[in-house]
Amino acid sequence: MKKKGIITLLCAVVICVAAFLISCTNDDGVMSKKKGVYTVNTTTLSANVKGYNGPTPLLITIKNDRIVKIEALENTETPGFFKRMKDAGLLNKWNGMTVDQALAAKVDVVAGATYSSNAVIENVRLGLRYYKDHK
Repeated sequence: MKKKGIITLLCAVVICVAAFLISCTNDDGVMSKKKGVYTVNTTTLSANVKGYNGPTPLLITIKNDRIVKIEALENTETPGFFKRMKDAGLLNKWNGMTVDQALAAKVDVVAGATYSSNAVIENVRLGLRYYKDHK
């Protein structure tokens, strides 16, 4: 009987330690942190945010509460329209801004790529709000 109680106690301790370690990880599938740099992947955050042909997920890199860069992830947008938006520098508009500045910024859409631009702008907002709520 004592042996069974000790085994049960050890199992409970192992489960508690595992749960603690899992809760301490810096990667929840949306945001990860490595050496003080946060990366937010908006794929699941923005599943309902559509450009012209579908979702336009982004990877947002943040260090010291400033946006380092924003990268487009694989998407189904019309390549010509998405390229027009990228070539116009929309993804770079937030670089160097603090998260609060970026959330308050009024960023214009790119003419000829309005749907893609609106989707990217909304993705940035969602990603930055997530960062603020979960950092």
